[in-house]
Amino acid sequence: MTRNSYWMIAVVPTLFAALGGAAISAQDKYTVQVPGGLSFSEFKGYEDWQAVSISKTEHAFALILANPVMMEAYRSGVPGNGKPFPEGSKIAKVHYKPVKSDDAPDPTTELPGEQANVDFIVKDSKRFTDPDSGGWGYAAFNYDTASDTFTPGTEKDPAPQGNDAKCGVACHSLAQTKDYIFTSYSRR
Repeated sequence: MTRNSYWMIAVVPTLFAALGGAAISAQDKYTVQVPGGLSFSEFKGYEDWQAVSISKTEHAFALILANPVMMEAYRSGVPGNGKPFPEGSKIAKVHYKPVKSDDAPDPTTELPGEQANVDFIVKDSKRFTDPDSGGWGYAAFNYDTASDTFTPGTEKDPAPQGNDAKCGVACHSLAQTKDYIFTSYSRR
């Protein structure tokens, strides 16, 4: 055997082991859970849900997605028809940091940049029995671009999040007359 052959025998398995270890250590976002609350896995497939609407604040763009149960309710007129969203309705609100567009002809154009976080809401009145919640449960997960990982929101976040995402209840009680949901279904 040549010297290069020995080198290949020693280095290649080590390289494969290192690469395999990196792949194994990558986070599966569906294992993340708010302590004592909702888990990411309860919203598996949200990336393929239909867009309900978008919103923008000074700090973020939000893409609001709904599962098929909620989309059907929206299309039937909920909440404007006075009916509540059905059990199993789910929303994902994906926030992105705004960035200026280098290409758009209008210099004020902003686009979604890095993902900031994702919020989830589910209607499950058997599980979320607090009368102030309207039967809705909430979760916020922060996204770290550098590590490509999600972590549950904390009390230190803007819009502080406890283990049960009480901010969701406090904020969404403002929309109690619309079954605790701010987002209207946008015309297409």
